[in-house]
Amino acid sequence: MQRTLVIETLQKIGEKVTLCGWVDSKRDHGKVTFVDLRDRTGKIQAVGIGGKLSELTTESVIEITGPINARGEKSINPNLPTGTVEIFVEDYKILNKAVELPILVEGDGHDVNEEMRLKYRYLDLRRERMQKIVRLRSKFYQALREQLEKKDFVEVETPMLTKSTKEGARDFIVPSRFNPGKFYALPQSPQQYKQLLMTAGVENYYQFARCIRDEDLRADRGFEFTQLDLEMSFVTQEELMAHVEEIVKNAIKKVGGKLQNETFPVIPYTEAIAKYGADKFDMRSEEEKKDGTLAFAWVVSFPFFKKVDKKDIAEVRDGKSGWTFTHNPFSRPVPESAEDHKNGQNIENIVTAQYDLVCNGFEAGGGSIRAHDPEVLKQTFKIMGYSDEEIQSSVGHMLEAFKLGTPPHGGIALGLDRLVMLLAGETSIKETIAFPMSSSGKTAIMDAPSEVSAEQLKELGIKIA
Repeated sequence: MQRTLVIETLQKIGEKVTLCGWVDSKRDHGKVTFVDLRDRTGKIQAVGIGGKLSELTTESVIEITGPINARGEKSINPNLPTGTVEIFVEDYKILNKAVELPILVEGDGHDVNEEMRLKYRYLDLRRERMQKIVRLRSKFYQALREQLEKKDFVEVETPMLTKSTKEGARDFIVPSRFNPGKFYALPQSPQQYKQLLMTAGVENYYQFARCIRDEDLRADRGFEFTQLDLEMSFVTQEELMAHVEEIVKNAIKKVGGKLQNETFPVIPYTEAIAKYGADKFDMRSEEEKKDGTLAFAWVVSFPFFKKVDKKDIAEVRDGKSGWTFTHNPFSRPVPESAEDHKNGQNIENIVTAQYDLVCNGFEAGGGSIRAHDPEVLKQTFKIMGYSDEEIQSSVGHMLEAFKLGTPPHGGIALGLDRLVMLLAGETSIKETIAFPMSSSGKTAIMDAPSEVSAEQLKELGIKIA
């Protein structure tokens, strides 16, 4: 018999069906055993008479066949969408019997040790709260794709094995077996590839991009993250921000999110610092915080450069002159700062065409109008203390592309883990990622990082010092 989903039983009263799922709970009353069967669509009460179902354990996987009956008025469960029906068990199979669980899967899981939640993440994900987040994330992605397709964006995948780039964090590097002593870098973002796609004439690009950065971990940051990467040719900063605002706003409303403002406020960086003390701020009232309102704002007119933080190894490497970029080196200065940028003077006052999208105290996205003139990009690296040879080694491929008909362009990267976190009313991106890393960088379920065999190391020409 063809499988019926739990939610479909509301239209199957009087019919014989087969249901498959997990034993959510069991109540054994001797002659009658009640089991709540759970599948991806909901729960339904199953009634076993004469010992049927009595040997079941919670979270076992079962198949039940029997008629769907309407429950009596006194036995209706108003807390379940399917609380008006039940299935009388004629036959059943135990597809996989569950032993005693190492962690409980009822409740929200917040009281369970994080290490255990991640070790048994496949159990943790069975929780109703986690299932809702997984589905919310999927629906949000779909809603964003719908908006992007309407605007004639083209989805393009970019490489995961690439070259080390200047993006503000340490790289994860991968040894090359065919080129001993040489390494790939995993992408901190598709920044250079998406700009090269503008050279290629794609014009409107997007990608749900996996990005990997070796940086300090915290509640809203991990080694791996997903961003919605966008790039557009022939747009002004104001036009690009308007496109992004429309895409984000409509997708959030599509999945039931509540916005504070239909039009996102635009606040200069210096004003944000003066008013809020930071460039990531929360504009909500206490009532809005309680009801899950999302308060978006744009922050614009950032300083292009900042003094190197000598405690930050990545910044020290990037900023050889003592100056490094605040966001990325591929931005262009605003017209008013173009002359200072060209001459390498008044560096602390150079303003870049950078814009951040902030929400509820978090950075939800960041982007800029890019440098498409090779001399502008070259000058940014010179301000940071790079020689001509170092510039050529680092971004020579970009400089060459910019001499071959690259249009003016700009883009943004939206942090999807954070946006889903905010939509779900959570406080950590770990709750929005199916298999996140622990606070110490350990992978969920699988024991990594781990040692590799001496044979593998020898094959790659690597020795552990």
